[in-house]
Amino acid sequence: MDVLEFVIPGVPAGKGRPRALRRGNHIKLVTPDETAAYESKVALAGHQAMAGRALLSGPVCAVLTIKLPIPASWSKRKQAAALAGTELPTKKPDADNVVKAIFDGLNGVVWNDDTQVVDMVVRKRYAAVPGVAVKIAAVEFQAQDLLGASRHA
Repeated sequence: MDVLEFVIPGVPAGKGRPRALRRGNHIKLVTPDETAAYESKVALAGHQAMAGRALLSGPVCAVLTIKLPIPASWSKRKQAAALAGTELPTKKPDADNVVKAIFDGLNGVVWNDDTQVVDMVVRKRYAAVPGVAVKIAAVEFQAQDLLGASRHA
């Protein structure tokens, strides 16, 4: 397998904290509905990209570009700066929480478990169309290769 590339459509969502429910002497942790729905969307996108291929079994690297919607309330100048990449999103969702939701959604779909990810690059940017661009490859490809950077000896 070379590089698996796909897009998770829609506004990226971070993994929510599980809620504890008490029933008598037992405590049960429940995943928030929003998190479960987003992880299902991730799994669907990953399943379509895999197109019947076998799960990745060895170490992998992943490059994720989190594309957030540009606030409509912003001025045209600020919106243009966001599209140009000079205005960066320093707001929620946190990039690490989005990664957690995506990696959990890809468990059993693209790889056996997200512990297989040994190299990772994450970018969070504004975009006209929100979503997450995902690139995954076996570890013999370095993250720089997926970013398009040249290799140095």
